[in-house]
Amino acid sequence: MEELANIFIKSIFIDNMVFAYFLGMCSYLAISKTVRTSVGMGAAVIFVLGITIPFNYLLEKWVLKEGALVWISDDFLNIDLSFLSFIMFIAVIASMVQLVEMVIEKFSPTLYSSLGIFLPLIAVNCAILGGSLFMQERDYSTIIEATVFGLGSGVGWFLAIVGIAAIREKIRYSNVPPALRGLGITYIITGLMGIAFMSFMGIKL
Repeated sequence: MEELANIFIKSIFIDNMVFAYFLGMCSYLAISKTVRTSVGMGAAVIFVLGITIPFNYLLEKWVLKEGALVWISDDFLNIDLSFLSFIMFIAVIASMVQLVEMVIEKFSPTLYSSLGIFLPLIAVNCAILGGSLFMQERDYSTIIEATVFGLGSGVGWFLAIVGIAAIREKIRYSNVPPALRGLGITYIITGLMGIAFMSFMGIKL
């Protein structure tokens, strides 16, 4: 249980997808104009990461790794399908994103309209694919650990986009120099938030 808590906390604060690896920046910058749309986008990312990472973990363990197909027959002991990882991971991610898109369109047409093209673009969001590739690299021992990592990564991305959206809503009423208005001040704030999140690296887990 302690190990799961460590994975969860680390994936939110220390290995934050946005502030540690700068993944998913396109959606992060484009959608973070209002808190409402940021919450919807962040929730969608949590769901997609929470579903795709454990699914891809099973895919990696039982299909793609060298010798993974031995459960079918001993004849497949030397079969290595790991070269298909990118294609298979993206296929799973695209399927889950399509499901999320249909659900949001059905139950919240306004949010669906606000997210626009960036909702289907979750399928090619580097934070989503990055989560599966990090899972593969870190070689988690159980599907529970992979799931906790996926949820933690999603929550970290959620906090990042909601945090910057709240700040961007406030600075509309601030006297920002004309040359820095819009993305200019957003980049500066993102950098400062990244530095702030670096302080969590001192946490001993």
